[in-house]
Amino acid sequence: MTVEGLEPCTPEPGTFAVDSRDGRVGRVIGRVGPYVQLRPPGGGAEWDCPPESVRPASPGLVLRARVTEINRKGQLPR
Repeated sequence: MTVEGLEPCTPEPGTFAVDSRDGRVGRVIGRVGPYVQLRPPGGGAEWDCPPESVRPASPGLVLRARVTEINRKGQLPR
């Protein structure tokens, strides 16, 4: 949600955010042009999200995303 005349807030790179268009959770990678880039927890292809559709992830979603990342790291060959 944006306030009239103000830029939408962009979460800091490295934090988790939600793409409100479809509910996907991703780690903020950065900005490319007008878009915020998000990557799924545990890896995968990043996607572009308009800044007005990005919102900070709730603590519960952050916890779930971190567990996904930790589990993914444990499954990768060394």
